[in-house]
Amino acid sequence: MKIKHNKKRNTAFVYEALIKEATEAIVKNDLEKKQKIVKIIKNYFAPFSELKRDLDCYRSLYETRGLDSETSEKIIKEAKLSKMLIDPANLFKQQTSLINDINKDLSPDIFNNFVPNYKTLATIFQMFNGSNPKQQIMLESQLSDFMSTAEEEAEEMVPIDNIVYNSFVKKFNEKYGDSLLKEQKELLMHYITSFVDNSLELKIFLNEEIGRLKIKLEEAKTTDEIKSDASMINKTDSVISKLDNYSKEIVSESLLLAVLKTQKLVKEIYSDVSSS
Repeated sequence: MKIKHNKKRNTAFVYEALIKEATEAIVKNDLEKKQKIVKIIKNYFAPFSELKRDLDCYRSLYETRGLDSETSEKIIKEAKLSKMLIDPANLFKQQTSLINDINKDLSPDIFNNFVPNYKTLATIFQMFNGSNPKQQIMLESQLSDFMSTAEEEAEEMVPIDNIVYNSFVKKFNEKYGDSLLKEQKELLMHYITSFVDNSLELKIFLNEEIGRLKIKLEEAKTTDEIKSDASMINKTDSVISKLDNYSKEIVSESLLLAVLKTQKLVKEIYSDVSSS
């Protein structure tokens, strides 16, 4: 018999539901609610906690795409072994405490939040908690298929609720126009979830992106359109200089917007070059 999915005991679902709620709080500028969620996440998903270890088991599976079936199966096997090393009694105790704090300090409605890849999270939960060999093999097969699917295809297959994200994007578009580029979307997603790890992943991504933009601008200076125009050379050097300064600044919304504009500028430069 198939194990019933209990989403309140699905660590990954609860974590993603909290992220969704925090994102909405950021968009609505509800700082009090955001701080409550940040406190809960930091308390329960601290490094080496049972919940963090459990979340890592889930994330190793649902955040992995485009693998061959052999590699997918190896990761599934390792995730199951890691899951077995987690003390189920302590995990259950932490989950109960987390559920109670969400109900008390936030709202039970959080458990009704739409979470991307919900079906995959449910599959992982059932695989981790199942005992029927036949059912286990079927669940692992489903999960392997999911992990072997290219990310773009997976996004088409799963109806991702972007209402909150889109409202954030809309604010940017209203101010700066046009739809966002892929790299801009990636930067925004790092930004709206950056509070979880004190902006660690955002800082890493931002440094890498600033480095990429500097390289692209240096390369652009060698194109005929720019190197033949002294004014364009100066403007490009000015942007590169600003990027150098950005890498030393504290992460802020103004810094984010500046990098977003630079991403658009670089895209436009290379679009003009390729079309000429």
